Amino acid sequence: EVQLVESGGGLVQAGGSLRLSCAASGLSTNSYAIGWFRQAPGKEREQVSCISSTDPSHYYEESVKGRFTISGDNAKNTVYLQMNSLKPEDTGVYYCAARWGTRCGEDYSGTYYFTAEETEYWGQGTQVTVSS
Repeated sequence: EVQLVESGGGLVQAGGSLRLSCAASGLSTNSYAIGWFRQAPGKEREQVSCISSTDPSHYYEESVKGRFTISGDNAKNTVYLQMNSLKPEDTGVYYCAARWGTRCGEDYSGTYYFTAEETEYWGQGTQVTVSS
């Protein structure tokens, strides 16, 4: 059974930082791309970042570039999202997601990530609230 368990959400003031963790079991982060999606109230779920073992670069949605950093520890089967300089518009439920064999990153040939519709497995989500 595949499980993705998020942790690290909370309430923080604008300009602050949080680190989210996604602990995976039942799958290998060596074979699956792992992404973080954000869903704000009344909005669709959108991917903010993803990581795959096949790409040295990682994908970041434009609004989080330079502020968020995704990283992985394959030995622990865990992916992290370090979020700095948080803004109120970063508020939402953050979901960890997995898709087998997908690229995540940017190179000369394009930008690679996966959508909510393409996601195979989801975590339960963790709330991030940024106050102004």
